[in-house]
Amino acid sequence: MDPRIPRLRRKLAAIPFQPLRSHSFGEEQHKFFRGPKLAEARVAAFEAEHDIVLPHAYRQFLTHIGGSGAAPFYGLMPLERCSLLVMDSPGEPGTPRGFGCVGPGPHERDLFLHIIEMGCSDVCVIGVTGPLTGRVLVGNSDGYWGPNVSSATDFLDWYERWLNHMSAGRDNRNSPRVDFEPIRTAIAWLRRSDSPSPLHGMDAVGDLRSVG
Repeated sequence: MDPRIPRLRRKLAAIPFQPLRSHSFGEEQHKFFRGPKLAEARVAAFEAEHDIVLPHAYRQFLTHIGGSGAAPFYGLMPLERCSLLVMDSPGEPGTPRGFGCVGPGPHERDLFLHIIEMGCSDVCVIGVTGPLTGRVLVGNSDGYWGPNVSSATDFLDWYERWLNHMSAGRDNRNSPRVDFEPIRTAIAWLRRSDSPSPLHGMDAVGDLRSVG
């Protein structure tokens, strides 16, 4: 078990009762309740069905903390509702990119799993393959803004940052976002890589978005 898990459990259990904490956008939906932890067999079956390997930190959360519920925005979606997406092909430099559903057959582009409910056509995803594996991104499926990449190193880091921001009184009531960077910053090193990627050549895409 990841050593961060016990600390996250304690912080999550305490946060609703902290009188000076900030509001988290969408908390009325999940009310800080967690769904049951997922059995290893359930997670393995999902991976086999979709021919993927879930990022380690996200997988640890599902099996040791909860399979749905309390999370930024409207909460963590049950695994059976999570869908694989691909990022749209790049357009003009500096323009946003959306996300589309994955079709059948082999996938040549990097995969992202839609894991957090944000509302409307906004999406919160985690990289499943490619250079952004394990990183959390927010964007809009129709390409109205983003995508932007969290500076958190993995899902557990991102989740703990959300809890820490609330505990410190950093209010996101009117701005459902936490320390996300334009995707250009997160993948700038790709421009020096010889490996092809759909993220090559991206420029800044909109304002910073933040949730954790």
